[in-house]
Amino acid sequence: MKHPFECHVGQLCLADQRLSYRLYTQSGLPERHLVLVHGAGVAGRDTWEMLVAFLQHWSSVLVLDQRGAGQSHYPDHQEHPFTLPILVSDLHALVTHLGWQHFDLGGYSLGGLVSLIYKQQYPDHVGKQFLLESALLDRMCMEETIALRDKYSEAAEHLRSQDVESGIRQFLETISPNRRTTPQADQLAISRLAQRPLGFAYALDAVSQGIRTLDRAALIAAQGDVSSFIGGQSVELMHQLHANLASTLPNWHYFLVPGTDHSLPFQKPRQIARLMNQEMLRYQTEKPA
Repeated sequence: MKHPFECHVGQLCLADQRLSYRLYTQSGLPERHLVLVHGAGVAGRDTWEMLVAFLQHWSSVLVLDQRGAGQSHYPDHQEHPFTLPILVSDLHALVTHLGWQHFDLGGYSLGGLVSLIYKQQYPDHVGKQFLLESALLDRMCMEETIALRDKYSEAAEHLRSQDVESGIRQFLETISPNRRTTPQADQLAISRLAQRPLGFAYALDAVSQGIRTLDRAALIAAQGDVSSFIGGQSVELMHQLHANLASTLPNWHYFLVPGTDHSLPFQKPRQIARLMNQEMLRYQTEKPA
């Protein structure tokens, strides 16, 4: 189908990064901005473009390529380590460059964690929030969450040693152990994640290092109205955490997305966009005038 949004491709030149982004616009929609932040290893366009096509409440949708992915790159075109604070700083530099003072914010996996930290640091900039299997929010017990990162660190080591396929397979087994897959689906996932393996490894490292110092309770307490989507085939411990957050926090809304796992934005873009549209309508209805 023809994408209903027009797309402008741009680049913001920072001191140590050429930050690539795609700005989707459509006339006739409410004047409102949305920023979408992708996960580790896969570019923004690959993650979000199909989903964006079904959104109804935003006239402008910003999709950036985080460091290590897509078309963003260092000036020397080599891969270098980075941290979660750097990714948050990149996001802030980009929205400031565009003159966006207020916007809704969505993040997937690593991008979800970047979004959570951004909201904590810049609360007045962010309205409605959407999380798709955010990193850091995958187990009730924080010790288990940290221990799980050791497996991701092993995957990153494989990627750094150029044993790319083994590293990606370990990542997939760790993040989606219950996934129902076919050789064709696995190969598609591997091809997506293998485009910049060293950048992917550094993204995994950024999360593994960052969550050891983050205060998860304080981070959750700093959030606004959150709609959280978890794949139906994802681990039960993740569902338990988000069900608990939804039952104890009035601003946390948890959705199980049937027939999908951690790859939910790739597997069910139309379904998730529909839920985002519904949740945006609820948020606008409930928000005090």
